[in-house]
Amino acid sequence: MKITLLHNADALEPPVDPVLDQLTTALRGLGHDVETLAVDNDIAPVVTGLQSASPDLVFNLAESFDGKSALDSSVTALLNLLGLRYTGSSPAGLIAAGDKSLTKKILSFHGIQTPQFATLYRGAVDWAGELSFPVIVKPPQEDASLGITSASVVHEIKDMFARIGELQLEYQAPVLVEQYIEGREFYVGVLGNANVEALPIIELDFSGFPEDRPRIASWAAKWGEDGEGSGAEFAGTKSIFPENLDADLTSGCRRWRSTAFRRCVFATMRGSISVSRRRARST
Repeated sequence: MKITLLHNADALEPPVDPVLDQLTTALRGLGHDVETLAVDNDIAPVVTGLQSASPDLVFNLAESFDGKSALDSSVTALLNLLGLRYTGSSPAGLIAAGDKSLTKKILSFHGIQTPQFATLYRGAVDWAGELSFPVIVKPPQEDASLGITSASVVHEIKDMFARIGELQLEYQAPVLVEQYIEGREFYVGVLGNANVEALPIIELDFSGFPEDRPRIASWAAKWGEDGEGSGAEFAGTKSIFPENLDADLTSGCRRWRSTAFRRCVFATMRGSISVSRRRARST
């Protein structure tokens, strides 16, 4: 097949994302004709490039447009308008999975439990469950733990309102207040459409995390960058394949992840080939 590998322009900035070369090499090794095309802040070159390439399949790695992760659904909407087959979720699937509040409402409708939550914006309450402290306050429409720090976990109402105000000022968007539950953090990816395959469980290991901070997947914890202390503080946070997990826990993680995928993402897909790519980096 003629395949266009669609990716964000910043993947070419130093250090260059090795996934581009790995995927290109793998696809070419299978006999496919592969070109790459970058998505930046101008849609015209993307349209021209896709129309010129006329690919049989677009391998979609674009996770934002003009630096805005919430616009990744607009990129897939463009692929729909151009009548192209592509990997990954449809625009509706990305919208549903990209808004944590919306995702939780869909899961709740289907009887899948998530922590109690409330969503509000500038004093207006969209939804409010039975909340009790501690809670975690986060922007529901951001990716990669943007807006999440150790200060996101609060134990008093004055701290909660202060954090809500900070996020509304920074992101100009609704805020999600969610019941904070202490525990281990697992990620289960899934692959497929009607027949969903759960991939091996990954755990975010907090064994090297500072003892005085809540064990949450903040921006600094994931990426080890400055923002709430030196990056070295968070060097002990890493992704591992956990060993000796209880069999019931393992099967439960995979079963509920597959169920959530079908309810929240699969029902909104229209692509010919679909892969859930939301999101090991989201929280």
